[in-house]
Amino acid sequence: MNLAVIPARGGSKRIPKKNIKPFFDKPMIAYAIAVARASDLFTHVVVSTDDEEIVQIAREWGAEVPFMRPAELADDYTPTVPVIAHAVTACEALGWSAEAVCAIYPGVPFLQASDLSAAHALLVATGAEYCFSVTDFASPVQRALRRLDTGRMAPMYPEYELTRTQDLEPTYFDAGQFYWGTRQAWLTNDKVHSSGVGHCIPGSRVVDIDTPEDWVRAERMFHQLKSGTT
Repeated sequence: MNLAVIPARGGSKRIPKKNIKPFFDKPMIAYAIAVARASDLFTHVVVSTDDEEIVQIAREWGAEVPFMRPAELADDYTPTVPVIAHAVTACEALGWSAEAVCAIYPGVPFLQASDLSAAHALLVATGAEYCFSVTDFASPVQRALRRLDTGRMAPMYPEYELTRTQDLEPTYFDAGQFYWGTRQAWLTNDKVHSSGVGHCIPGSRVVDIDTPEDWVRAERMFHQLKSGTT
């Protein structure tokens, strides 16, 4: 059995009620629920939350909320792994035993079911503990610059200052959309990035929605994708 867990606490500060704020025609969390259900990968799509309003909306859009997240796992500093580990344990208490668990963040309007399927296949094929979404940096990180107090610029990595960009190794960053993991990994290993393989997603479908400015950018990207414009 595969289990999807959408961690969605209610205490968003920079964008109040971010997880259930309307994004075009539905609450933001509804996109994560819809793509998880559309993938046909999961026996259960569960929302882990501490907020009763999120509970109601999650259920309206087809997710299950069979338990509440404890307060100690719902503050600004709680990382993802303990939240998913709690969900795995709580679901097992209900008799739901999962071989693989996918944490899907609630703010993912650009996530596609094909991404979840391909990443799950990669997890199985490689035998890795985790598989998560990545995308490539727009510019080579080896050519990064630091700005000194005087305003002068200096290479972060001087050894690459004269290296052609096409000769530099491509680099990637966590796209922050989803994380597949084995049951055992979620319960025992919090080092997701160093224990996982990456499923590449184009940068045109990646945005980290943390601030009001990010939200506006996401709306523009979504409109462009849906309308077929660039």
